[in-house]
Amino acid sequence: MAVDYEKAGVSLEAGYDVVRRIKKHVASTARPGVMGNIGAFGGMFDLSSLNYREPVLVSGTDGVGTKLKIAFAMDRHDTIGIDAVAMCVNDVLAQGAEPLFFLDYVAQGKTRPEVVEAIVAGVAEGCRQAGCALVGGETAEMPGMYPDGEYDIAGYTTGVVEKSKLIDGSKVSVGDVLVGIASSGIHSNGFSLVRKIFSDNSLDLHKPYPELESDLPLGLVALTPTRIYVRQVLDVIRQVDVHGVAHITGGGFDENIPRILREGQGIEVREGSWEILPIFRFLEKYGNIPHREMFNIFNMGVGMVLALDPSDAGRAIDILASHGDRATVIGRVTDRPGVEIV
Repeated sequence: MAVDYEKAGVSLEAGYDVVRRIKKHVASTARPGVMGNIGAFGGMFDLSSLNYREPVLVSGTDGVGTKLKIAFAMDRHDTIGIDAVAMCVNDVLAQGAEPLFFLDYVAQGKTRPEVVEAIVAGVAEGCRQAGCALVGGETAEMPGMYPDGEYDIAGYTTGVVEKSKLIDGSKVSVGDVLVGIASSGIHSNGFSLVRKIFSDNSLDLHKPYPELESDLPLGLVALTPTRIYVRQVLDVIRQVDVHGVAHITGGGFDENIPRILREGQGIEVREGSWEILPIFRFLEKYGNIPHREMFNIFNMGVGMVLALDPSDAGRAIDILASHGDRATVIGRVTDRPGVEIV
């Protein structure tokens, strides 16, 4: 045992315990192409096993932000890993890429093996949902950097798409319709404002509120994990000519949907064509936020948007419904730059 290292606040034994605990979770995410085992210096993946002719690799990295503060307050750590995966894989999906593998990074002031196991179990669940493999990661114990009981998590994914199938928005045309796919809740953006609203109104995270239309306490509603759209959207892409894909994250509708547009194009979104979830009405009320501003901050119940020809909308919605997703036509592409909510 490294006694001096222990005196400095780093427990090697706790680190070894973490590795023992997470091996079964990592193994559960195995998929074709994975090489090697956990514990190597690098995660390996055999791209040649997938038979792509002109493979384009698409990478993404992200974290969970201050949603972690809600997890700390509720002492619930089993869904944060799903969020970390979702934020990365949904981004590479927007280029039409299939996520292949994922790596996570968890840093904490003092290693609590049971907490790390819960986090990684969530990461593994997210990977299973996305069909990608957890091929490695890092758990760092950093005394003095994080208060006891707190941690940070970030993730990284690489996906692949056939060059001829790459979705880059170049096919988006005026008159295309926008199919919005329902979100599961706040997802993992806007939590600095969410937490301020909770604090300013002395809202109790451990208490259910009738406005939320749920028996769950406010904290667990806020912790609802980010929806992972990989399998269902890839299914749509295989069967329908999808012109553009937008992942609705920080910046809401105003920042994210225009990222798939070409110069001179804009969007018109028809409010009322989808369900705005109760949590957003709740935040708007208690935060006294102007209604239009909500669309510039949150996903408002739409986690991903597909742009496609109007003749393909019904087929895309049916495919999504077969996966259990609610999807509707929420708007269209116009020749007026900007975002209109009507």
